[in-house]
Formats: sequence, structure tokens, C-alpha cells
Amino acid sequence: MTQDAAPRRGRPRRGRAAAIQTVAVEAVTWTLDRPPTINDVARLAHVSKKTVSRVINQSPFVNEETRSIINGIIEQIGYVPSPQARGLAFQRSFLLGLVYDNPNAQFIVNIQEGVLAACRLAGFELVVHPCDQKSPHFLNDAKQFVQRQNLDGVIVVPPASENPQLVEVLRDLGCRYVRLSAVSLDEAANMVVYNDRQGAAEVAEHLAALGHRDIGFIAGPSRHRSAHERRESFVGALKNHGITLRPDMVEEGAYTFESGEVCATRLLTREPRPTAIFASNDEMAAGVYKTAQRLGISIPRDLTIVGFDDSPIATRLWPSLTTVRLPAKDLGRLAAEKLIIRISSDEEEGHTATGVVSRMVVRESSVPPRG
Repeated sequence: MTQDAAPRRGRPRRGRAAAIQTVAVEAVTWTLDRPPTINDVARLAHVSKKTVSRVINQSPFVNEETRSIINGIIEQIGYVPSPQARGLAFQRSFLLGLVYDNPNAQFIVNIQEGVLAACRLAGFELVVHPCDQKSPHFLNDAKQFVQRQNLDGVIVVPPASENPQLVEVLRDLGCRYVRLSAVSLDEAANMVVYNDRQGAAEVAEHLAALGHRDIGFIAGPSRHRSAHERRESFVGALKNHGITLRPDMVEEGAYTFESGEVCATRLLTREPRPTAIFASNDEMAAGVYKTAQRLGISIPRDLTIVGFDDSPIATRLWPSLTTVRLPAKDLGRLAAEKLIIRISSDEEEGHTATGVVSRMVVRESSVPPRG
């Protein structure tokens, strides 16, 4: 039997176990002034690089004695496998991409944390690609990102996830993807959906139950599907309680703190001014807080404020913000898990719909109107 034949099956030759164990012990004395490589592990274990790769990728085609020896050497010399090394056995990069065009930084951070949690468990890495859909290079940049990184799959965050041309680019590249959106836009295998309507309806019911009738609303940007979902549900639920949202009590923001300030200034300088404002995300709600303070309006005595997202800022504001909890971390985790399963099993069909539901969290910023 040649030296190359035995490693192919992951079996050390008879009589070599004691010698290999000695080599493993000697690996403790590793003193080279460079990081160890997969070739160093193979040389110390007296096996091929392919056998080491199989052990790294937890292949069943390696016997336990060889696996134990190789894992011992990896630990002793501090070798850290790269995604490229892991891909030798499976012809994959073990890289996922996250594509987003969103002004709400906290939402993106939460999504990213959820994706990273799933990636760590599965041995994948994450590469992010912020983009600008208004740029003439938007689609070409996205295409080059996928090709340059040799991605196994892409998670697309709204509003970029609602762009049909971007989806067509991913399909043409043969790149698996999962889209996050407030409504289903694709086959179930490609979607993770969050239900904004229920949360917005709960806000309307909450304000109506408190006795508010003069209600202001700061909508999200019209290019976001979520903005339409939240607005339509909120208006419809108010009507169910006999309340009409007046056109002059509606302002369109940009999901940013600054736009919340601007919209709140317009609403709170009108007569009669609203007794409550529903801002379509927590960043804009925080902008309302600042404007109210500047105008000498007390929260919640003179003004009830409700947000959407339940981002960390909601509990850092004073009084703490009543808001709708959108579990963004769960969205990211579910999207990554769904994508990794498809990549690992090479299955495209039979996937059920995946989604999360938004729920209201009542805190100190919402009380009945005065008088």
C-alpha cells in the first residue's frame, strides 16, 4: 500500500499509531514565527491535506483514531481553518452576503446580529454590502459583490429586497437568496416575512382605548413596503373605533431621528395639536421626544408617543417608549438558517413560509389625554 492510498480513506497504517501520537505531542513545541497552515497539520499527522480537510468539515469518511490525532494537532499548534480551507471538501465558500439599503442603522445591526448567530453555529462567515438603489451602479455593484466574494447565498434587507431587478441579478448568477419583507414577494423558499399590520393595528386600538381622538401619525418613506403596511393597518384600525386620521395630522418621515424632529415640529405647532403621535419607527419617535422638549411639551402628560421596532433606544428614553416589538434579530437568524439549510442540502422545493409577528409593548410614554 502506498503512502497516498491510506490517507485517502483516513486510516493510518498499522503500527504507526504510536509514532503519530509522538508527533502530536511534539507539536506542542510549535515555535515557527508564522501562523500554522493546513499543510503543517497534514505533515505532523502524516496524512494528506485532503484528510485534514475532511476532519475539519466533519466528514464521516475518516476513522476515529485519525480524527482524534488530527484534532489534537489542530488544537496544540493553534491552527484556525479558514472558510476557503473548509470549502475544499464541499466546493463551497461558506460565505453569506448581507445586502441592504436602509437608513435605520439599529435595524440593520439587529438583523446582522441574528445572521451572525446562525452563521457561527453552522461554521459560516458573513460579508456585508451596503448599497444605494438610487446609484446607476447599484445592480452592477451587487453583481460584482456576489462574484468577487464567491458567495454561497445572499440575504437581502428591505427596501433592497423589494427590488425585482436585484432579484433577477441573483437568479442569473445562480446565487441562492432569502428576502426579508413586510409582505410575501416570492416563493416561500426565498422569503422571511414580518407582519407589520398586527402591530400597527394594536397601536390604534391602544390609543383609542386610552381615549385619544386627535392623533398625529409620522409615516415611513413611501418607497418602503413596511411604511404602506403600517399606515394602512393603523388607519383601518382607527376607523373601526370611529376615529378618522385627518390628512393634516399625517407627515412622511425617512425612518431617521432627524426626520422625526422635522415631522414632529410640523405636527406640534398646529392647532389643535395632537394629544398622541404614532411614529413608524423608534428613531423617529426619539426625534419627537426632542422636539417636544424644545417646545416645552411634557411627555406623557401633554403628549403620548408610540414608536415601532422596540430598538434599544426605547428603554433608554425617559419616559420609556411604548412601541411595537419587531424581532429583527429573529428575522436575521431565521433568514440565515433558511439559507444555510438550502445551501447544505441543495434543496430548492418544499419549504414552508417563514415569518415573525410584531407585538405591542406598553411603557410609560402612553397615557389618557388630559381633560
